[in-house]
Amino acid sequence: MARNAEKAMTTLARWRAAQNNEGTRKEQERRPYLASECRDLRKAEKWRMQIIREIAKKVAQIQNAGLGEFRIRDLNDEINKLLREKRHWEAQIKELGGPDYSRVGPRMLDHEGREVPGNRGYKYFGAAKELPGVRELFEQEPPPPPRKTRAELMKDIDADYYGYMDDDDGILIPLEQKAEQEARGKCIQEWIDREKEPEVEVEVEVETTAQKMIPSQQDIQEALLVRKKKELLEKYGLD
Repeated sequence: MARNAEKAMTTLARWRAAQNNEGTRKEQERRPYLASECRDLRKAEKWRMQIIREIAKKVAQIQNAGLGEFRIRDLNDEINKLLREKRHWEAQIKELGGPDYSRVGPRMLDHEGREVPGNRGYKYFGAAKELPGVRELFEQEPPPPPRKTRAELMKDIDADYYGYMDDDDGILIPLEQKAEQEARGKCIQEWIDREKEPEVEVEVEVETTAQKMIPSQQDIQEALLVRKKKELLEKYGLD
C-alpha cells in the first residue's frame, strides 16, 4: 500500500515538473513585444505566421453578426492591431535580409474574397462593415484623385509632344508635297494669265504714273500748315 502511494507521488511530481518546464518553455517562446528586438530571420518568419493565424481566426469570428455591436467593434480593432503588428514584423524581416512582403504579399481580402475596404488605413471586416456609421462612410463619393506635380506632368513631355517627330510616320511629307505642287501650279497659272493681258493698258498706266508730280518735303509742310490754319479758323468761327 505504501509502495503504491509512493509511486503515485512520484508520478504527480513528474507531471508537475513537466508542466513547469512546458510553462517555462512557452514563456521563453512568447512573441516579442517589439519586432525590432528579434534578430533571427527564422524566428521573425515564425512570429509573422503566428500573427496571420490569429488574424484569420478573428476574421472568421467577426463574420457572425449576432455577436453584438460592441464585440464586433472590439474584434475589428483587434484585427487592425494585429495587421499593424504584422507590418512591423514584415519590415523587420526585410531588414534581416528576408523577402519584401509589402511587394510580394497578397492583398488583404475579406471572407468573400473581395478586397477589404478601409478608411485612412483602418480596415473593416465581416459584420463590422454593416455597423451604424460604417455603411454610410463607404457610400460617400470617393475623394478626387490627387493632383499631379509639375515633375509628373513634365515626365511625358518630349520631342513628340512638340510635333518634332510628326514626319517620322511618312504620312505628312507626301501630303505637304502634294499641297506645295498644287499651290505652285496655281501661282504659275496666275502669272501666265497676267502675261496674256493687253500691253496697251499697261503702257497707259505707266505713262499716267510718270506724269504725276512727286511732292517735295517743303510742299508737304506747306500743305500741313494751310490745313492747320483752316482748322483753327473753323474752330473759332472766322472766315
